[in-house]
Amino acid sequence: MIDKLGREFRDLRISVTDRCNFRCFFCMPSDKDIEFLDRKDLLTYEEITRLVKLLIPLGLKKVRITGGEPLVRAHLENLVEMLSSVGGIKDIALTTNGYRLAEKAEILKEKGLKRITVSLLTLKREKFPRIVGKYVDLDRVLEGIDSAVEAGFYPVKINTVVVRGVNEDEILDIAEFCREKGLVLRFIEYMDVGTLNGWSMDRVVTAEEIINLISKRYPVEEIGREGSETAIRFRYKDTGLEFGVVASVSRPFCRSCTRLRLSADGQLFTCLFSQKGFDVKGLLRSGASDEEIISSLEDIWKNREDRYSEIRFSLRERAPKVEMFRVGG
Repeated sequence: MIDKLGREFRDLRISVTDRCNFRCFFCMPSDKDIEFLDRKDLLTYEEITRLVKLLIPLGLKKVRITGGEPLVRAHLENLVEMLSSVGGIKDIALTTNGYRLAEKAEILKEKGLKRITVSLLTLKREKFPRIVGKYVDLDRVLEGIDSAVEAGFYPVKINTVVVRGVNEDEILDIAEFCREKGLVLRFIEYMDVGTLNGWSMDRVVTAEEIINLISKRYPVEEIGREGSETAIRFRYKDTGLEFGVVASVSRPFCRSCTRLRLSADGQLFTCLFSQKGFDVKGLLRSGASDEEIISSLEDIWKNREDRYSEIRFSLRERAPKVEMFRVGG
């Protein structure tokens, strides 16, 4: 499938829940009242698997499971097992905050999960509860990262959203932590996702700032982007270990985006910054045939022309956007 900007469909991000055991300020601020989905409104694992199967002939190669926090959804390993049995899927990945990862890493590996990415926003125990909006223990996240490594996931990736005035003072500390453990780090520019996080440009630490800071301590070389991946990749010259920066604000990558996003309640979104989705759950539960659903999916992609990050600063009005915890990061 090719969209209106010539982009080929390849990736699906699946949000299995809108709930989370954290309330991070940039995603689901703790001072905001949020109405969560009822269980009956969630897509079942069987429905998710059926949709994935229907997307295979349309070009789907990679699946990433997200949330909310995906590990708060019961028996997530069952979904992983179901997806791993689908022919044509080359990669099944998971993004998690790591808090429940230690108890799940081994079984997720056994059931067919290929890769894990853990969000790590700070290494300071006293700061951690302020960032995640709850009094939870940072050591459980660090234990989760270690358990993923021990279970055989390689490389384990780390996502760090960098926000000025919050954690930009830890860029080098987190880089060093990942270097010591052989983890592949992805810094992420603070993005204006959703409507709740009070985003402003003066809180964005750009990719250029991050790379300049790291380069003062370690010699690095840019190795570009790999296919449709979001990160600009770099390599430490002394160790060869890779790290990267997702620069959606300062260096948009809309023209290489190959992703669809499925919300937990079965809405299909063509962009992280979408205003509305397409009701796939209605199709799945309507008795529609596989052919009818495939035709609808083709129409969704072929009519896609999203490029929000390229035009964000030229927009006169900021229309409401879907919240990140509903469609995954």
